Amino acid sequence: MAYDKRFYEQAENEIKQRRLRSESALNARIRETEKLIPEIAEINSQLSSVSIELTKLILRRDKDFKKNFDKIREQNLQGQDMIKALLKSKGLPENYLEPSYYCNVCRDTGYVNGERCQCFKKLLNKLAVDSLNEKANMPECDFEHFSLSYYDGKTDAGGMDCRRKMEENLNFCMEYAGSFSENSPSLLFIGKTGLGKTHLSLSIAKKAAEQGYTVAYGSLLNYLHIIEKEHFGRAEDHETDTMQTLIGADLLILDDLGSEFRTSFYESALYNIINSRINSGVPTIISTNLSADELQKNYNDRIISRIFGVFTALMFVGEDIRTIKRLRGEI
Repeated sequence: MAYDKRFYEQAENEIKQRRLRSESALNARIRETEKLIPEIAEINSQLSSVSIELTKLILRRDKDFKKNFDKIREQNLQGQDMIKALLKSKGLPENYLEPSYYCNVCRDTGYVNGERCQCFKKLLNKLAVDSLNEKANMPECDFEHFSLSYYDGKTDAGGMDCRRKMEENLNFCMEYAGSFSENSPSLLFIGKTGLGKTHLSLSIAKKAAEQGYTVAYGSLLNYLHIIEKEHFGRAEDHETDTMQTLIGADLLILDDLGSEFRTSFYESALYNIINSRINSGVPTIISTNLSADELQKNYNDRIISRIFGVFTALMFVGEDIRTIKRLRGEI
């Protein structure tokens, strides 16, 4: 997967900073512990001497190598056991003087057996997603500012109480965000414009991002436009692969399904995004102003079968909140 070279540079720098923070924290714990337990300073000094002897032994590698190696190794283990016992006597965990890595797989080097670690790849995707989000310029929303008062006294065409339905949607989305994981279900928000679909989807995005997940959110039309330019070589940055960035995000939010132009390329790109994420088992949230019947008329069976077969649909009801706000003099 291709990324802009600046993302690689930023990722390398972040991995380096993680390593430095880990080393700095360990050194601080060592200083603190040696001050609290002077015996540990003596043992560490002895272990340092043992390490030097071991290095000399390996370089010399004489006929008594095996016997001397086992002897030095035994001294090392005894010293470590003594340190653990001293730590425990002061109520400290036995691994208190061991490094604490952000990633235990690569030990904050970014590489495993010469290959990029998954933590490095995940960081690359996050940087690419963050860059896309900056361009999207979407408003920040939260659940606390989602007001149910705009649905008071309203009923839909079938006589459903709008406030009650939207309260159900709000509670569902809050619970969804609170327990969000990469295995959460995909959601489809259906309803006319101005009913709070974007607000609730971005509120979920905020909560997921606060938990450390990478969240890509934006207009489907804008995403498809960027992907098209990259595909046909008209993009300013020829190294970035927006399609794969969207597929790789922990959570993808596609706003305004149905606003895009109907072209075979866009339809193929949309199918690829949805299908790839379903196959990877990661969640997607799609919002649309189209009804279920309109969606079936506008999209092919492959897309429809995946959306209606996999996504959990939430119906949004009421009147355009922007219109209500204008009538109330709030905007």
